[in-house]
Amino acid sequence: MTVVPVTSADLDAAEVSWFAALCSDDYRKLGVPEGDLRSSFEHCRDITLTAEKQGFRNILCPSSYQVGQDTLSFVAGMAPLTESINMLGAIRCGEMQPIMLARTVATLDHMLKGRLTLNVISSDFPGEKADSAYRYQRSREVVEILKQAWTQDEINYTGEIYDFKGLWTDPAKPYQQNGGPLLYFGGYSPHALELCGQHCDVYLMWPEPEEQLAQRMKDVHQVAEKYGRTLDYGLRVHTIVRDTEAEAKEYAEYLVSELDDELGTLIRERAHDASSLGVSHQARARELADQYGYVEPHLWTGVGRARSGCGAALVGSTDQVLSKIENYKKMGIRAFIFSGYPHIDEAEHFGSRVLPELKTCSLPHVYDRVPSGTPVTPLGNGERK
Repeated sequence: MTVVPVTSADLDAAEVSWFAALCSDDYRKLGVPEGDLRSSFEHCRDITLTAEKQGFRNILCPSSYQVGQDTLSFVAGMAPLTESINMLGAIRCGEMQPIMLARTVATLDHMLKGRLTLNVISSDFPGEKADSAYRYQRSREVVEILKQAWTQDEINYTGEIYDFKGLWTDPAKPYQQNGGPLLYFGGYSPHALELCGQHCDVYLMWPEPEEQLAQRMKDVHQVAEKYGRTLDYGLRVHTIVRDTEAEAKEYAEYLVSELDDELGTLIRERAHDASSLGVSHQARARELADQYGYVEPHLWTGVGRARSGCGAALVGSTDQVLSKIENYKKMGIRAFIFSGYPHIDEAEHFGSRVLPELKTCSLPHVYDRVPSGTPVTPLGNGERK
């Protein structure tokens, strides 16, 4: 298996994050909606506060083009309610005028006192069907304008989509003075890899067999190397962890026990990225899985029957899930964004069983990083807040 160079020589610590179900994606049984799990501010607030209490370092606040809550409004609402957890807010590039977005992000960063990270999204908007090259060019220009706004006194930018001259940036300076919030990014096309390798900090992947993950890491590393950069790597994956493997597998079967395949298809297709290359790879993993839905030991693809995007879960006992995470860390993956159904209950299962056994950290900004292989001081002390 290919192992790629990593940003830090210290692989003992990892950023372990959870997921806020802003996009109407919380169930006790997949495909069976329940009122108390709907995407309300109160419910997603409670998911976030549970994750913080359990000791998760970051929480992904996703963006949907239509379903669910507004991401940045939710992040703002959580700023005074949280103390230690970072907020990983998704920004759909082009949805907001770039300079207004820079101002909004800077304001959020000050409200959170630097506890803000960003997930760069390049999907279509409602009613739009743009080709990949255009969408990633739009994202590239947005990111480049944001970086000017965060690091320079004036924005002067000429691109294929945006053109700004002589705009002062003083209101748009973030709390994090080392270049602004960390940029997480996911995408599979050549245009996506080029954007990530040149401008982003953490390359996020969806669950696939380990050999495929290793190849994706190698591909984006080659792009980043071209620009003299080194990335961190992350995995977004669901989890079902119990005291025994049998209990975990039994719960996985319970989770899909009332899922109608036709309804599952409708749930997947309501997402605007349902035809993306990344989603097609998740579908391919389901096709390769055994009769019980496992594409490799402890990686269960059943979740993908009822959701677009991340479509597999780590399923097993505490030791089995820990072993799987250690395998990923040895590959060079240092950021994990976990989730489970229902999200509050599974955050507590994972938080009580797995988190105490993991040394955790918050990832460093690109400006704080050292070349691969350089000895460094551990980034986290492993203590849970």
